[in-house]
Amino acid sequence: MVSAPVVAKERGMNINEVRQTPRGVYEGYIRLEVRTENSRRTVAGTVFSDGKPRMIQVKDINMEAEFAPHMLYVVNEDRPGFIGALGQLLGEAGVNIATMNLGRTGPGGEAVSLIAVDEPVPDAVLEKVRTLPQVKWASRLAFHTES
Repeated sequence: MVSAPVVAKERGMNINEVRQTPRGVYEGYIRLEVRTENSRRTVAGTVFSDGKPRMIQVKDINMEAEFAPHMLYVVNEDRPGFIGALGQLLGEAGVNIATMNLGRTGPGGEAVSLIAVDEPVPDAVLEKVRTLPQVKWASRLAFHTES
């Protein structure tokens, strides 16, 4: 974390650091916003009292998820049947769900799922997830976690 500003500058990134007094339910958190010509992405995180970092917001959608070595990130339309269809697809492919964390903009709006799985999701399974009718985006995430 100490070298992150230097690495970002070397890669041509502009960094704006804002410090505020604590407010809300989190004593401290970090929010990352990435803007390109075509898109804007946000993610926010904090460290809870157990010392484990958590994602608390993705795409401005509130949620809570622990980091896991292998995860599936899905953006979808919030419609009935999506969770069942996704769970069935992963189960039939032998992909075990460890945890599933959800958030949405509101009923029928955009939803985000962060799913921790035991092993990386195979390419063929990821492609099947992307073909589910409600899915707008799906990708694998990988994190180095320390016990």
